[in-house]
Amino acid sequence: MPTLQFKGKTFVQNHHLAVKYHQLVPKKELSLTDTVSLHDNLIIQGDNLKVLKSLLPTYSGKIDCVYIDPPYNTGKENWVYNDNVNSPMLQEWLGKVVDKEDLTRYDKWLCMMTPRLKLLRELLSEDGLILVHINDFEIHALRYLLDDIFGPDNLTCNFIWRTDGNFDNQAKIKICHEYVVAYSKNIEKFKAPSVIDPNTSEDSKLFKEEIRNTIVKNGPKNPKSILKLPVGFPANFEEGIIKKRADAWPIYKSDAVIKNYKLAKSVEIESGWSSKELFEEFVNNGLTSITDNKGQESRFEIISSGAIEVVKQRSDEQSHVLSVLMNMGNTQSMSATLKEIGIDFDYPKPVSLSKYLLSLINKKDALILDSFAGSGTTAHAVLELNKEDGGSRKFILVEQENYANSTTAERVRRVINGVKTAKTESLKIGLGGSFSYFELGPTIEMESILQGKNLPSYAEFARYIFYTATGEEFNDKKIDEEMGFIGESQNYELYMFYKPDLEWLKRNALTLDAVKAMPKFKSKQRLVFAPAKYVDDETCKWNRIDFCQLPYEIYRIQ
Repeated sequence: MPTLQFKGKTFVQNHHLAVKYHQLVPKKELSLTDTVSLHDNLIIQGDNLKVLKSLLPTYSGKIDCVYIDPPYNTGKENWVYNDNVNSPMLQEWLGKVVDKEDLTRYDKWLCMMTPRLKLLRELLSEDGLILVHINDFEIHALRYLLDDIFGPDNLTCNFIWRTDGNFDNQAKIKICHEYVVAYSKNIEKFKAPSVIDPNTSEDSKLFKEEIRNTIVKNGPKNPKSILKLPVGFPANFEEGIIKKRADAWPIYKSDAVIKNYKLAKSVEIESGWSSKELFEEFVNNGLTSITDNKGQESRFEIISSGAIEVVKQRSDEQSHVLSVLMNMGNTQSMSATLKEIGIDFDYPKPVSLSKYLLSLINKKDALILDSFAGSGTTAHAVLELNKEDGGSRKFILVEQENYANSTTAERVRRVINGVKTAKTESLKIGLGGSFSYFELGPTIEMESILQGKNLPSYAEFARYIFYTATGEEFNDKKIDEEMGFIGESQNYELYMFYKPDLEWLKRNALTLDAVKAMPKFKSKQRLVFAPAKYVDDETCKWNRIDFCQLPYEIYRIQ
């Protein structure tokens, strides 16, 4: 398989592992909720690489859909995603190996995207989907990059979006499309979307209660074989005879006599077939309806022409997704809609397109992450979907630009609360909902803790320690700070005795009283984090305690 090579790849391919965990600092005054929580809808301001790493303790493997619209690398952007390119390690390498100016904007773009995509994959659930907007400038590199990170077999679709709107009449060729590249984390676990393309004609068979298709199909992929129709095989006409024949498909080896809508005696027929396995399942099931791989009730019938048809009862979860996305809005009309609520933003994604793409996830409680949030279209789309179908989807938006509050969050506030002067009814009355606003805080570093600097809150430190020690999802609702309990993993109960106070840390330790105050232990071993311990090893062993001194022994236990 071809692999993508670019300057700086060696330095960024594992950079996501070296990114430090940061505190996520709640901002009650900027939130739209009574209780600020990391389990609410989220808007987070800060470098998205660092934010993604800091989300791992809570959301690793939990995100159902990653939906991003990264910079297209036209050479015109105000380039702010340069953390990897300007890292000391890479700068030193550039100085020794090549001239710094030799790193092209394409190399920079790939250096920027690589660690972010790797963290996004870690956050994605096993049946999750990532959707990435892109245009012709980097579609080739993005595809190779996603092949590297997600595996080429997990390419789900390379959507072509007809962008509509106004096009430059001076251009030699009018570019009226962009791409949305979709990869599954595990394509075998990604379910067929319960979606019908909105451009589908109203008289399409997809909207009929019954769907009928012949299974007679001849070609290289459908070699001829003989099927035996047993006595009692159903027909869609009351009585008649289909004569023995060799001049039409399917070939009948003998006459087929139909009486009272059933085959009176068995007959062999020959052709190429589609749905052959489903047919055989129907016969083996006593000629009673069976369910196909889309969950549709299916049966088979002989029709008067002699063909065999499969008859399917239309399910409520039809899947008819096309790779070309048409008539789903454009950036110009979306800009005009935003102006209705007093938001000015260049080239916002249309909500109609985002809603359609997010509806590819068959979960009304889906968790959706957009780490290049821009104007907040993803949140808008999630809120509209919930309003329409009563869903409880949640969004996580990450935006590092200064407009994270003034534009991204403010748009979401107005969409939730409504703007009386808006022309659109839904924008006038509001969609309802809430969100918690966070900012990227200081790093959680052992050296700083030793010096009493940037001490994290109890909950933040617990979140970091729990995930680092177990690799499992942290639930802050399980915290009992008085007891020191911070959660239970598959193999451990975890306790942490800590306060964000250097003097307290100097004076306190795991004591015999603290051990006696712990609940009766279960079958699991206990991991107990504290600045020191004043109990002997035998007591720890008797109480199934593995002591971990803060801040030194914070480690992942396999």
